[in-house]
Amino acid sequence: MKSSVALVGGRGYVGEALLQLLLQHPSLELAWVSSRSLAGRSVRSVYPDLPLDLTIESVSPAEIAHREADVIVLAMPNGIASTYVHDMRSTQKVIDISADYRFDDSWVYGLPEHHRDDIRQSDRISNPGCYATTVQLALAPLLNHLDGVPSAFGVSGYSGAGRTPSARNDPERLAGNLLPYSLSGHVHELEISHQLGHAVRFLPHVAEFFRGISVTISATLSEAVDEELLHSLFQNFYADEFLIDVTAEIPEIHNVAGTPRASIGGFSVDKRDGRRISLVACLDNLLKGAASQALQNINLTLGIDEYAGLRS
Repeated sequence: MKSSVALVGGRGYVGEALLQLLLQHPSLELAWVSSRSLAGRSVRSVYPDLPLDLTIESVSPAEIAHREADVIVLAMPNGIASTYVHDMRSTQKVIDISADYRFDDSWVYGLPEHHRDDIRQSDRISNPGCYATTVQLALAPLLNHLDGVPSAFGVSGYSGAGRTPSARNDPERLAGNLLPYSLSGHVHELEISHQLGHAVRFLPHVAEFFRGISVTISATLSEAVDEELLHSLFQNFYADEFLIDVTAEIPEIHNVAGTPRASIGGFSVDKRDGRRISLVACLDNLLKGAASQALQNINLTLGIDEYAGLRS
């Protein structure tokens, strides 16, 4: 018997990506979809590539406690999830894709590579941000070796800015352009620093391509290393992680776009002192940065194979 999943917030790119994954999943079925702006339309009419005639509803916060599904995924803009969670039953399993609960210690932070066992035992899971996932995966093996504050220079495709029109997803503004934004105190900088327990500087940018993230990390280590040792450190750290690829080459977005995988590599050491290092991490912001990571969390909280629906 299949487990059921419901989606609140089916209008965005992440909601669409998650629906696609759920329709292909061997052990899950879609119970219902809610979106105020799309209510009354079928999923197929909104997303022609998704062969599903299920009618999209408009489920209010007051109604949410009376709706049934084994897992409810909240995929709404920041600041809205709490209005739904407030009225939910304590027994309802919830995965929130927004930033609303990423700093709430009563929720489990849903980065499976770091919190897998806790996710399996939790009914309240906060899905990490896309940039935050990329930077944490790139820095986690270095945490015990850092000297000072590392810096992360990130570039994302414009799908990360969502469907609501803005300067960060305006094709004319982005054409032939690279747009820096929120260069101090970005919510993902706060999220990364909070979750790693170590201050991080984060510099986000958006480019004219649609999907994918590339982050270049610059850090100083407490002891000198060479590139071979740095590469080995990451290989050993992620040796058992099915979705994390460690490579000597510099990862490129086209290698991970459209996949649930993350790639880390391009390890470089400043030979003048052996302590200043750089590396690059890439992933798909809509998948490993959001929807496929949410699916990992759905699988874990339901006690099924973490990678079900994600194996090619």
